[in-house]
Amino acid sequence: MATVSFREVVKDFGKTRVLHGISLDIGDGEFVVLVGPSGCGKSTLLRMLAGLEDIGAGSIAIDGRVVNEVDSKDRDIAMVFQSYALYPHMTVRDNMGFSLRLRDEKQALIAERVAHAAKILNLGPYLERYPRELSGGQRQRVAMGRAIVRDPKVFLFDEPLSNLDAKLRVAMRSEIKALHQRLKTTTVYVTHDQIEAMTMADRIAVMNEGRIEQLGEPLELYDRPANLFVAQFIGSPAMNLFDGIVRSGAVEALGVRWPAANGAEGQKVKYGIRPEHLEPAASGIAAEVVVVEPMGAETELLVKIGDTNLTVLTRGRSGARPGERVLLAPQVAHVHLFDAQSGLRMQ
Repeated sequence: MATVSFREVVKDFGKTRVLHGISLDIGDGEFVVLVGPSGCGKSTLLRMLAGLEDIGAGSIAIDGRVVNEVDSKDRDIAMVFQSYALYPHMTVRDNMGFSLRLRDEKQALIAERVAHAAKILNLGPYLERYPRELSGGQRQRVAMGRAIVRDPKVFLFDEPLSNLDAKLRVAMRSEIKALHQRLKTTTVYVTHDQIEAMTMADRIAVMNEGRIEQLGEPLELYDRPANLFVAQFIGSPAMNLFDGIVRSGAVEALGVRWPAANGAEGQKVKYGIRPEHLEPAASGIAAEVVVVEPMGAETELLVKIGDTNLTVLTRGRSGARPGERVLLAPQVAHVHLFDAQSGLRMQ
């Protein structure tokens, strides 16, 4: 296992700067997820750590050793790609052991490592099959097995679940998390899917336009997003956000008064409330139901106040119907206030 450190890492593609001085420390055995929209620089940062992209400026260290000029094969890392990158003419056994054969390891060691990885990933029955004879989930497990046999200091995952269907993605999330808990290997995982990030990470780095907007534990980012970008990106369904002005200890917005705990009189703000913290009640803020989406254990309502749509998430089943009037009670303890100009968190 190993620590990973990024220090003021910069990357340019031509005249375009895609990473703006990234600094990040990843602890020994930690599972850190880099998450953000397409083009934010997360995969570029991972590829720089892997040695697949040159470092423009700054430094990257693995276990205290700066690896800026170290070849990829000498960094003691293993990478799992979105595309699996399996050799079609090789069996599962040969795919998993290929990197060890390149290092001229003894056959006994290769067989032992492959058998160990196959047991961990339940690939024993498939060792003599070819990639074309496997499902997408099985191929992804083979790619993970190929990484495990190398016994690296750091695992790197680049959107490994993007090619899988929704049900399989959920199952593979659990498998990768369980694998990390078993092996305790330092892991850096890239995804654009914030649900993957929330469910898998020890810590999440939310990236946007080549910068880290916030770094923290999943529930810390969910409960106290540092700015509007993180507030809008983390959480599904997304946080409700709308313009308001602080007046007499509350926020005037959408033609009504919303509860709030702080803010300077007359300050322009963005008022945030997550869908599960905006509850239908016997009294409160009036809204019109637009769409009802029953999901079994929960019901999602799209409601309208004036010309603004908001999302409400209720437990269980709702008797609400489109066109009906409902009253909503925001939970003041879960209100988020952001400065309208800077976008930074106030409450």
